[in-house]
Amino acid sequence: MERGPTHGDDLSGPVFRASGPREAVPGRIPLAVVVVDSRGLVSHWSTGARRLFGAAREEAVGAPAVDLLPVGGALGTEEWDDHEDAPGGPGSLLRDLPESPPHGLAAPLGGATYPTAGRARMAAEAGQVDLLWWAYPLVGPGTERLLVLAADAATLPGVPADPAAGPAGRQRHAPGFALHTDFPGAGQLARRLPEILPNMSPRESARIVAQVLELGYPVLEISQQERVPVTPDWGVPRRVERHARLLRAVRAAEHDPRAAAAAAAELESDLEYAAVRERLEFLNEVSGRIGSSLDLTRTIQEVSEAVVPRFTDVAGTYLREQVVAGEGFPDGAPDATTLWHRVAVEHNDEPGRWDDVVPVGESMPFPVHTPFFQCMTTGQPVLIPRLTEELGNAIAAQFEKRDISPLINGRSLLVVPLKARTVVLGFMILLRHPERAEFNDMDRVTGAELAARAGLVLDNARMYTLQENVAETLQDSMLPQIAPRMPGCDTATRYLPGTRLGRVGGDWFDTIKLPGSRSALVVGDVMGHGLNSAAMMGQLRTAVQTMAAIDMPPAQLLRGLDDLAQRLGDTYLATCLYAVYDPIGQRLTLANAGHIPPVLVRAADGRSELLRLPTGAPIGVGGVPFEAVTVPVAPGDRLVLCTDGLVEVRGEDIGVGLAALVESAAHPAASMDDACDAVIRALNVTDDRKDDVALLMARLNGIPPESVAEWRLRLDPREVGRARRLAAEQLTDWGLASAVETARLLVSEVVTNAVQHAHTEQVVLRLVHTDALLCEVSDDDHALPQLLDAAPDDAFGRGLTVVSRLAREWGTSRTGTGKTVWFEQSLPGACRGPR
Repeated sequence: MERGPTHGDDLSGPVFRASGPREAVPGRIPLAVVVVDSRGLVSHWSTGARRLFGAAREEAVGAPAVDLLPVGGALGTEEWDDHEDAPGGPGSLLRDLPESPPHGLAAPLGGATYPTAGRARMAAEAGQVDLLWWAYPLVGPGTERLLVLAADAATLPGVPADPAAGPAGRQRHAPGFALHTDFPGAGQLARRLPEILPNMSPRESARIVAQVLELGYPVLEISQQERVPVTPDWGVPRRVERHARLLRAVRAAEHDPRAAAAAAAELESDLEYAAVRERLEFLNEVSGRIGSSLDLTRTIQEVSEAVVPRFTDVAGTYLREQVVAGEGFPDGAPDATTLWHRVAVEHNDEPGRWDDVVPVGESMPFPVHTPFFQCMTTGQPVLIPRLTEELGNAIAAQFEKRDISPLINGRSLLVVPLKARTVVLGFMILLRHPERAEFNDMDRVTGAELAARAGLVLDNARMYTLQENVAETLQDSMLPQIAPRMPGCDTATRYLPGTRLGRVGGDWFDTIKLPGSRSALVVGDVMGHGLNSAAMMGQLRTAVQTMAAIDMPPAQLLRGLDDLAQRLGDTYLATCLYAVYDPIGQRLTLANAGHIPPVLVRAADGRSELLRLPTGAPIGVGGVPFEAVTVPVAPGDRLVLCTDGLVEVRGEDIGVGLAALVESAAHPAASMDDACDAVIRALNVTDDRKDDVALLMARLNGIPPESVAEWRLRLDPREVGRARRLAAEQLTDWGLASAVETARLLVSEVVTNAVQHAHTEQVVLRLVHTDALLCEVSDDDHALPQLLDAAPDDAFGRGLTVVSRLAREWGTSRTGTGKTVWFEQSLPGACRGPR
């Protein structure tokens, strides 16, 4: 049965039982609920009534019911008297009942009253509506004189859109009442009309319930003249004696004042039972609605929507800033410096009234002398039955930025903490309108229990968010920050984590500078997901960088990586592809350890191909040799390396994905980033993938011979001066006169070191001009120079200090014949290539 406006949005309404022969099948229909007083004016208008009849509650309450409700025979109209399904007409189930007085409310007959029912067509904005309705005349104290339930026949399974359509004998559905009869499932009937009549007192609503139960349940007649009760579904068995007790109470109050006291006590006991049950079921319903996701904001919204307006008229929720950010916070109770983030404000006031004064998303501390501070420090609910103007102004005076007194004065206030394991995560501020019943002790208990359940859900969401942040931070820290430009090549990368079940994985990529202006391009995939895979990935990536720093050949590097994985444990398995690009020699040297092959796109004709490499065994298998392959390349060629998450599709052969990768990689693009995005789109990488994706793309630009200068120097201190002169002349020839002075000084320091420490071979000086000036000095000494902290009176040890201060980057690496010391010098305007 639909709920009234102060109980939240109308839900699917009463259970009706559409019967076959002797068998009940449950279903649901939404109902509109309207109450008409003795003057013929609407006194209650539910949300369902607004949806069905189109009028807002503010317009309907107090308006003549005859202008709003097309229920002929109940409001004194003759509009539907001749309709087939009109009350007392050929299609009415009332034909077996005593005749009702025409054109008005049903009058008492033999001490009882009779309901009316009907079916009609109603014009609406969306077109004609086929309407089913039931009307209960009400007697006794109070002004209520008619209860109307109505439903759109289109919401009933099997009901034809046109009442006159179809075989009338079998398909006709008509409303009626099951008088003084029971029905299958009657023991489960427990939802009460007071829930949908929130503006009435318990005594008044109980009176209406008693009469509805006495007059009969609304039913539908569907095929073969089966009567199907339309019954509320409260979810717990009702007490068997409830009907009789309520009826005795009402009759005693009307006819026997002496019996009224006993009946009233009995009624009070039943109403107390009903109130407790209503709160328990409210908590049960709210618990079922919240926690549908682990998103903090969504969880708060679910709680707010569940309590407004059913339990309160305003609900403002505040959480600690660290909770919203998914971070930890210090132990102990919060204090006046604790910042609270306003997550949501839900209300049924006029739109926009709260937005400017208490905007969502604001963070603020709460003053000490307020009930809000008392709640968050004690962890206990705070109840103020009515905020007087004096008290409301005193609370508002504690806030400096805005005046909240117009929003709180005269209202009932309940502040409940959102706790989990005795830790206060936040609190909810609940306010009721002045015309609504004040919060009482039972409401305080209900609110505290609601907040406790919400707090557990929030804490679960907080812990999940914290774990997600930790996992993503770990993943991000292990993935390198790739420079978009390296000597002779441009790179672009993409990393896409898997679904939430596998956001942390073992896929990685890397680019490493090598001696001789070369670059190493690496992509790998640790088998499995989770923190263990990510940790193993970090170890392997560090090992690759270490071995690449000593210029280990690709096949030998994979051999060393395999040995390391075996030492770490039997469960360490990974695939890896290691490629070395020589932009001066225009060649690629690659070695593969069980990884999917790379794609090479030729710049000359746009043709793309999978490079045929010896597959090798995955890292960690052991005992399998690795082979390296050298492939000639041309300037502008593109190399595409990826992990299997990009090309593997469950249920399909991996060859299909590889073919799609080859095809998509060949498409021209304006930039490297655009090329990566085009590949991702072409392979339809969606958010529901199970595996993470790593993609590394490099454009092999090469370095032309005129951008490279190389000299061999003798092991003679006089060669240092010659090196300075050669470097200055070359830079002048390249049009880099403004960089000559710095370059002369840096070359002098590096060559001096090499001449002093070399043994038998010559010193090689190489200058490479790209977007920066790269200088490499190689000799046959395997000992790497160290950056020293020279004292003022030391004669040596300042050379590398000068290099580290003036160069953009510098480094040392071992080679097969000795070592190389290199540095990069920034150039004015980042000039590319010689003049």
